[in-house]
Amino acid sequence: MTWEPIDVAAEQPYQVLIGSGVSSLLPQFLDGVERVAIIHPPSLASALPAITSGLDQQVTAIRVPEAEAGKTAAVLEGCWEALAGAGFTRSDAVLGLGGGTTTDLAGFVAATWLRGVKYIALPTSLLAMVDAAVGGKTGINLSAGKNLVGAFHEPFTVLGDLDFLETLPPSELRSGLAEVLKCGFIADPAILDEFEADPDGALEPGNPVQAKLIRRAVAVKAAVVSADLRERTSSGADIGREALNYGHTLAHAIERREHFQWRHGEAVAVGMVFAAEVAHRLGLLDTDLVARHRSVLERVGLPTSYRSGAWLELRKAMSLDKKSRGSALRFVLLEGLARPVIQENPAEGVLADAFLGLNER
Repeated sequence: MTWEPIDVAAEQPYQVLIGSGVSSLLPQFLDGVERVAIIHPPSLASALPAITSGLDQQVTAIRVPEAEAGKTAAVLEGCWEALAGAGFTRSDAVLGLGGGTTTDLAGFVAATWLRGVKYIALPTSLLAMVDAAVGGKTGINLSAGKNLVGAFHEPFTVLGDLDFLETLPPSELRSGLAEVLKCGFIADPAILDEFEADPDGALEPGNPVQAKLIRRAVAVKAAVVSADLRERTSSGADIGREALNYGHTLAHAIERREHFQWRHGEAVAVGMVFAAEVAHRLGLLDTDLVARHRSVLERVGLPTSYRSGAWLELRKAMSLDKKSRGSALRFVLLEGLARPVIQENPAEGVLADAFLGLNER
């Protein structure tokens, strides 16, 4: 079987391979490596024999907590200690096997161990395949906010094996589709068209529609990252990698308020509707495109509203958003389909009114 690669033309160019059974290619990316650490959550321990069966390298399995509980400084230190105990050198490699939180953590471990070692991502969730594992952003959370500590560290390759999606609960697939649809709003409207033509197929593992949407979303991220690896400061319509943060300003605040018990895609869905409501009040978006946000996200089964009484707490949390520059609060908004812009410091009344609009139908 062959897989058509998606090229990421970063400082250290690499390829993303998406397809059924693509994890079998792992051995060819470990030439010259003596040791490989596989960082994984407990739920994927049973997958290790199949992943490692063709490897000649000495394997160190490092089990980390599931989901956001794995992205802490304490877990990071435990990974470093495991590498030290196994004698890892700069010529060895780290593999992240799991969802987006695991690949974020594993990438940061690779970025910081001996100032950087080879990193390979093997994402097992839809969200990780289309977002977290592609692009070179790595990091952990603090109590003050999500992903506040991290580094850019490009993977050597990303192997997105679609077979793993067959094991995911529907809620995880829905969460991942939020990031897929985000790519449709900011860059590739064909994603939205194809989803609307067959929403059931988009949610079905193994369905060609889902596979096509995944590839299109990865291609969007690869193109954006290739043009702007390190998220240079954007201004107005001159926007680079920050476009990928569409919906994330409010989403990260919601995740923090929910103690990371909400799935990322659920929070992003609400965040995108909020961003659309803000843009509408600023005269950037018409009512039809705002309604389309709600329509496609609700057809996935994602939330499009949030508790009306939470605004003041969420607004405070948004001030810690990574896109902020000094005291300026920056939003990625749309001034039309696939036309993202940066808006600095929208009026507080606009923001508050847009939040109330989440619950007014």
